[in-house]
Amino acid sequence: MDKDDLKIPQEGDTVKGTVVSASKAEVRLDIDGILVGVVRGPELYEEAEEYANLKPGDEIEATVIEEENENGELELSFRHAGQEKAWETLRKTVKSKETIKVKVIDANKGGLLARYCQIQGFLPVSQLAPENYPRVSGGDKSKILEKLKSFVGQEFEVTVMTLDEKEDKIIFSEKDVWSEKQKDTIAKYKVGTIVEGTITAVTDFGVFISFGENMEGLIHISELAWQRIDSPADLFKVGDKIKAEVISVAGSKIFLSARRLIKDPWEEASAKYKVGQVVAGTILKVNPFGLFVKLDEEIHGLAHATQLGLAAGQKIGELFKAGEKAEFEIMSLEPKEHRLGLKLVHPVKNKFLSPVRSKTSNGISGIKGAGAKNVETHDDASKKKKETAESKAKPAKEPKKKADDKAAEAKKEKKSEKVKKGKKMEKIKEVEEKEEKKEKNNL
Repeated sequence: MDKDDLKIPQEGDTVKGTVVSASKAEVRLDIDGILVGVVRGPELYEEAEEYANLKPGDEIEATVIEEENENGELELSFRHAGQEKAWETLRKTVKSKETIKVKVIDANKGGLLARYCQIQGFLPVSQLAPENYPRVSGGDKSKILEKLKSFVGQEFEVTVMTLDEKEDKIIFSEKDVWSEKQKDTIAKYKVGTIVEGTITAVTDFGVFISFGENMEGLIHISELAWQRIDSPADLFKVGDKIKAEVISVAGSKIFLSARRLIKDPWEEASAKYKVGQVVAGTILKVNPFGLFVKLDEEIHGLAHATQLGLAAGQKIGELFKAGEKAEFEIMSLEPKEHRLGLKLVHPVKNKFLSPVRSKTSNGISGIKGAGAKNVETHDDASKKKKETAESKAKPAKEPKKKADDKAAEAKKEKKSEKVKKGKKMEKIKEVEEKEEKKEKNNL
């Protein structure tokens, strides 16, 4: 070969060579029988399959990173060429929705850090397949993170959801792969289908159940039973068997209802309860806007704060506690809407609810609570009698004009108070409607 025909590779050039020797430490290449090149350390790029199992005689491409190293050889890299091929694969995957395998290298509370070849991306918790989703009772963040960290070192089959090379941002999805595989199976489940499964997770908002061929569905707290439920964990636990009806299918998500397989107790509510009837009830929950009350195991109602006879300054949370019993009058009954409105019967005369008592200066017990202003103690009666006697003894010398002025002022105040009361009632009604709407699913 003439000297003029000899082309010396420059830094950044891609060269093709034949493997002379290969080990975990280095790979040596023969370049056109004239030059020797070596690939060492991180430049070996063993993450890519084509570079991981090289043997003598294999032909491979490499990138020149140094024209002459300390041994007078070409310093080469598989990494540059490998990275470019990896990016090209990712670009194709975004368009074709083909799957790739990524290796989990770390985890945080939001998901998994995963690597494709030497390119790092993120696999969010929301994009995990159902079997890998960290369902933890109570949503304990430390337990969720512990579950996610258990995946470090494992390989996941994913698709590429987002690819932004400028921002070096890659988002993977395992759920899309699962959904595609389960597409035909999911199609078998129509609205109205009855399934039987095992509870796999209990959360604050409902329970997840596993059924059929690796399928999973959610029974929302509002679909677990006809009565109000504060916490699904009070009634269900992981491992319980349960029947449910499919009520909605959205993509790969299946929503179920257990209560629709149970007779609606509200259908017979009109036969058991009537407007105006006084009933005994147990307070289930105390809210700023009112009390949730259990009349029986299946029928619950709401006694709004405006129906509790509260005096100015009295706080509902200080007067009532969950578990207490009281008598209520039924003010409204709407079986179709699953709504029942209650009014507290005067607590002093109520044999179920003990009024709060306090000592007077003479040591005689007085009564505090809703409506307590109508109850007189012996001390109060004596004081009132004395004031009445003094009032009668005092001569009425008030001038007529002054009396007229006071009457006009009182009339004005009464009118102002009436306007204020009207506005207050409007606000209370507005708050009541909003709060009842929030609680509608749980009633």
